[in-house]
Amino acid sequence: MIAFGAEDTRPVSAQDSHKTVLLEEAVDALAIRPDGAYVDATFGRGGHSRLILDRLGPRGRLIALDKDAEAVAAARRIGDARFCVVHASFEELAVVLERLGLEGVDGVLLDLGVSSPQLDDAARGFSFRRDGPLDMRMDTSRGQTAAQWLGTAGEAEIREVIRDYGEERFAKQIAKAIVAARERGPVVTTRQLADIVGAAVRTREKNKDPATRTFQAVRIYLNQELAHLSLALPQILDLLTPGARLAVISFHSLEDRIVKRFMREAARADVPIRLPLRARELPRPRLRLIGKPIRPSAEEVAANPRARSATLRVAERGGA
Repeated sequence: MIAFGAEDTRPVSAQDSHKTVLLEEAVDALAIRPDGAYVDATFGRGGHSRLILDRLGPRGRLIALDKDAEAVAAARRIGDARFCVVHASFEELAVVLERLGLEGVDGVLLDLGVSSPQLDDAARGFSFRRDGPLDMRMDTSRGQTAAQWLGTAGEAEIREVIRDYGEERFAKQIAKAIVAARERGPVVTTRQLADIVGAAVRTREKNKDPATRTFQAVRIYLNQELAHLSLALPQILDLLTPGARLAVISFHSLEDRIVKRFMREAARADVPIRLPLRARELPRPRLRLIGKPIRPSAEEVAANPRARSATLRVAERGGA
């Protein structure tokens, strides 16, 4: 589904007023050219997209992607001929751009993780703070819900997911408690799962709910977030024109580790072993790292506590 400059005139809801993390920093990092073509691969509620459009000239172009149908509906409210939105995940970027007739772009922005509107909507099932159906799908048009997966997965599989994606040291106890609980009845709400985890975790991290890591792990697994990120990054590199920028905002160590490793490897020259070469003959790295990782200021974190774990990494495509 692609919508070009399609405006939705419905009133903006309270969920659309969320605070975009590292707004100025991320868009600055793209070094916007007025006539360039850019991709906001995680539209969310469009904070980054709107600022990119402000900096584009009449001949500029912005393509937005999101796998959340509600985010796509929000994007349709932008009535701008330079803008189009596609209901797709960012690992489908190469296919999307081919359909749009674009061979390359001048910058790509990824803002990873779950958005504030998704967390704040109890019906989406992302948050343990709000009781609702245990869904957790970013794209509600496909895939199994968290309740369906927890109702059928074996104890070993649940343990591995919570351990690997949540970095939870009590994964064994939590998985055992979930399996025992579902024998008494299906686990179908966020409150049920949070209570099960809370009872299974023996010690609590300071200022962190015991269910935090489990909810994160199940969400990442169900939506295949790390796998999709690993698939998307090489595609994006191939689609960047010389001098184009890639800016990625991550919110936890697993995401950031993938981004950091990918950028560093792409920034290394592939030099043949024991082959004598002059400096000018050395192969050029495909990426050049731009600055150090950027994190939110104390002022931004005070205004928006959800920004506290954000890390922005930036790299630039080398010459052809």
